[in-house]
Amino acid sequence: MKILGIETSCDDTCAALLDIKRGKFNVLKSIVASQANLHKKYGGVVPEVAARKHVETIIPVISEAIRQQRSKVDVIAIASGPGLISSLHVGVETAKALSLVWDVPLIKVNHIEAHIYSVLLSVGVRHASHLPFKFPAIALIVSGGHTELILMRDHGKYSLLGRTRDDAAGEAFDKSAKMLGLPYPGGPQISQHAQHGDPRKYDIPKPMIHEPGYEFSFSGMKNAIRLLIENFGTDAPLGRLSPDLCASIEQAIIDVLTNKSIKTIEHYKPKTFILAGGVSANKKLRKTLKYALPKSTQFLAPDIKFCMDNASMVAVAAYFHAKNKEYIPYHKLTANANWELV
Repeated sequence: MKILGIETSCDDTCAALLDIKRGKFNVLKSIVASQANLHKKYGGVVPEVAARKHVETIIPVISEAIRQQRSKVDVIAIASGPGLISSLHVGVETAKALSLVWDVPLIKVNHIEAHIYSVLLSVGVRHASHLPFKFPAIALIVSGGHTELILMRDHGKYSLLGRTRDDAAGEAFDKSAKMLGLPYPGGPQISQHAQHGDPRKYDIPKPMIHEPGYEFSFSGMKNAIRLLIENFGTDAPLGRLSPDLCASIEQAIIDVLTNKSIKTIEHYKPKTFILAGGVSANKKLRKTLKYALPKSTQFLAPDIKFCMDNASMVAVAAYFHAKNKEYIPYHKLTANANWELV
């Protein structure tokens, strides 16, 4: 089976061709047209600008992903939500048109589910009956738009344990970086500067870290960071303060994510813990979680190149739906910006 994956949930135009053959997944081609430089001057993603760029790039990106392989595409997989509605529309309408013209079945994939399955792109994946998932599993999805803890009892069987009540962890990284005058995207900038700072220098609040339950909140942390920066005044240049501040901010976010994750593990005792989403590229978060987990709990995280939005993860998630022939007629497919996995 060859699956063409398409992903346009936010600001990256992505297409990938995944081959499932003799029990192995093989990414034949993965193309990501990044818009980071386009949105850098705005300090964040501008939805309408992103959508217009998707229109310009989606056909060239798909053409490059399936070069000399078009006749061999068996399934088209599209991330139809959640995300920016204007961006989603571009991918969805393109997938519908290709499904009609090529007479190829179509599968819709939830963007969060795709991130969960991105970890299977890291381990030389074998056939579904030998996948490295050991159930039950808990997935921490952490990105610029999402922070969720999800319980998986089997493939396709999800329960929501907790999510952020306001801002996502990735949002806290990006907005903190912006307040420090660091360029967009801010998360990697924070991590880079944090390597040279003292993570205990500043007492950054950690909202809800000791409250019962598995929900998160990062808006109060952002506000506290803003006030801290304002209190520095002109006598303390941000350039000199940023390493310690970055290290303290990074540590505070990691402490919250780790604390909540360990609570779920202690209660549900999963066999596998999955870390995925854009923020899963943070090396300190990976290391902290890995060493905090019980030795009996398997830890899975995607390769760095598959942490950010990509179409390979969409194709992998689609495979499990294709096995059960869970296709959707092209005329019934719609973009859903608020599509919740659970």
